[in-house]
Amino acid sequence: MNPVNPFGGREPSGEGELPFFVYGTLRPGEHNHDLFLRGRTRSEEPGRMRGLVLYAGPGYPYAVDEPGGAVRGEIVTARPGAYEELLAELDELEEYVPGDATSLYERVARDAVRADGVTVVRTWVYVAAPAVAARLRSGGELIEDGDWRGQRAS
Repeated sequence: MNPVNPFGGREPSGEGELPFFVYGTLRPGEHNHDLFLRGRTRSEEPGRMRGLVLYAGPGYPYAVDEPGGAVRGEIVTARPGAYEELLAELDELEEYVPGDATSLYERVARDAVRADGVTVVRTWVYVAAPAVAARLRSGGELIEDGDWRGQRAS
């Protein structure tokens, strides 16, 4: 059974399944990548997502809507047969429940751009829920270059 889509109807299935845009602990080489994605992806490629900025969180970042911003990450495509289970596990990891106002993140469909700077891919991305985003905008630590890895290394 397909999970419910927060925008109405059912999640895409089969060939219509969306890849994920990951920008924090799910990126290759990070601990949640090893726990959730290793061996379950068909492809992982660098990408960028415009219209977002990153804020540092307690051990992980939050993406927040911001015109003119850009975030670096990876476009991750699930292996055939792994999508539905992976989607449910990532929703749980990100503490995302459709329609729950206490969720830390929302899963939304957005366009990411591949490393070639031209090719656009529709993806799922987890962004800070409205209440979390408001708190971050008023006093959070902005990651200026949009790359969480660079912020952690400094």
